[in-house]
Amino acid sequence: MPVTVLLVDDEPLVRAGLRAVLEAQPDIKVVGEAADGAAVIPLVRRLRPDVVAMDVRMPLMDGIEATRAILRTVADPPKIIVVTTFENDDYVYEALRAGADGFLLKRARPAEIVHAVRLVAEGESLLFPASVRQLAADHGDGGAGPAARAVMERAALTEREADVLRLMARGMSNAEIAARLVVGTETVKSHVSSLLAKLGARDRTQAVIAAYESGFVAPG
Repeated sequence: MPVTVLLVDDEPLVRAGLRAVLEAQPDIKVVGEAADGAAVIPLVRRLRPDVVAMDVRMPLMDGIEATRAILRTVADPPKIIVVTTFENDDYVYEALRAGADGFLLKRARPAEIVHAVRLVAEGESLLFPASVRQLAADHGDGGAGPAARAVMERAALTEREADVLRLMARGMSNAEIAARLVVGTETVKSHVSSLLAKLGARDRTQAVIAAYESGFVAPG
């Protein structure tokens, strides 16, 4: 089955460009488009896309609020990639904190766009980990530190779960973590599921953001 994608951007040319790039791939299918975040919820419920590629800045409802709305109101929500002009952007970081699974630059090369959609759909690796580290370094101290530290302390991760989280923050996939720790991939998946549940994180992106904000992992 192909990875299905919903495109959300107020610029028709951007949507057309993304559609052309993605639909050139045999394993990706664009199932719909919207011009604003306010139109996303009914489309997600009707089309059930695997991934939503969504502009972070839109006139009626931006990508941050749309991400929150999807995660708050849609059962089994899709993966969300916010699309942005500038990577070092408060909007991007807030979208990741709101629950987006990653971000993509509008100037990205076609191969990077395709890779981002596939990677986020698989959910076993962090999209652009170096950029997430930089965002955490630049924006991660906005009053969230103490709350994030409290969440990390309450989580009481085991030593092995802590090792897995540190390697996740470096952008390693489950297979790469398994090779580093000399364990099976299924064991790593079990540790990832456990630490996500303990942290109350939707996926590995939110777990890594929490790790940086709490000081559990140092940016850089």
